[in-house]
Amino acid sequence: MSYKIAVLPGDGIGPEVMHEGIEVLKQVAKVYGFNVELAEGIVGGASIDAHGKPLTDSVLQLAKESDAVMLGAMGGPQWDGLDYSIRPERALLRLRQELGLFANLRPVKLFSALASASTLKRDVVEGTDLLVVRELTGGIYFGQPKGVTQLPDGTERGVNTEVYTTPEIERIARVAFQAALKRRKKVTSVDKANVLEVTELWRKVVTRTHKDEGYAGIELEHMLVDNCAMQLIRNPKQFDVLVTTNMFGDILSDEAAMLTGSIGMLPSASLGGKVGMYEPVHGSAPDIAGQDKANPLATILSVAMMSRHSLDQGVAADRIEKAVEAVLNDGYRTADILEPGAKLVGCRQMGQLVRDQIARPQG
Repeated sequence: MSYKIAVLPGDGIGPEVMHEGIEVLKQVAKVYGFNVELAEGIVGGASIDAHGKPLTDSVLQLAKESDAVMLGAMGGPQWDGLDYSIRPERALLRLRQELGLFANLRPVKLFSALASASTLKRDVVEGTDLLVVRELTGGIYFGQPKGVTQLPDGTERGVNTEVYTTPEIERIARVAFQAALKRRKKVTSVDKANVLEVTELWRKVVTRTHKDEGYAGIELEHMLVDNCAMQLIRNPKQFDVLVTTNMFGDILSDEAAMLTGSIGMLPSASLGGKVGMYEPVHGSAPDIAGQDKANPLATILSVAMMSRHSLDQGVAADRIEKAVEAVLNDGYRTADILEPGAKLVGCRQMGQLVRDQIARPQG
């Protein structure tokens, strides 16, 4: 079996963590006897510098013709002054839209070895294992009208519009319920229905989908977003699957990331179309780019998600995740998750340690 993977490293630490992720992919492909054809393209700031735009048509076509896309973080201070329409992050939004990726899955699982790296007490976070299902192609990031206009008196007015339709809500709710069927069978739908009419509709449609489409075996609860933000810190183990809007999911998933000790540990998958896209949750971290300090584990775990969801190589995915856990259990840490008594390693060595674990004969 052969798979074509579009590799889009991005900016900042993107290329160095992507290198480690792709080397892990090659390793599991060798172990499990499948082939990967890698095709690289540039996106984000690198593409702006080379082509004057964050995503070229040729790179978009490459993504569409692939079995999966591995994407690195984009952006950096040198592009912050550009018009919003051509900033690096616009590449991500266009890729999601063009590939029909309406569902973002962000697993938040605390490795036991990292419990003390979390800013919360061990007894609060240990055992945390939740999944954030975020709607990706609707909501306030895409709604019209949007923009900044000048008023007659010389002041300015900024507008963004939160919009959701019944079909958009139904399909993301189904993703959450289907995910819960394979987990602990609980879905928490997060909204602001007491204030925002658009999320009042969200709550109504999620409730109806749960009732009418045969998900009676799934426990459904509704939670206001401000309460959810508090509960993630107070008692994260109460959650199984969280499903929410684009903006709320963007914020809550980053908050949830810190339960694990570092945002550098969180992978993500964007699904819904023919081609899935996989990326670490963390940003481009330009302050440490090129210094061999970055944590590649989120990218490596994103490779595991790609292996499971797009390549149908679930055993390979399990092997990657177990290798990461074994390296952490052996006490190796990058700087972002370093704790007293641990062994500090750089990006390249961390990637090599994971590959060494994968190469070991399995008992």
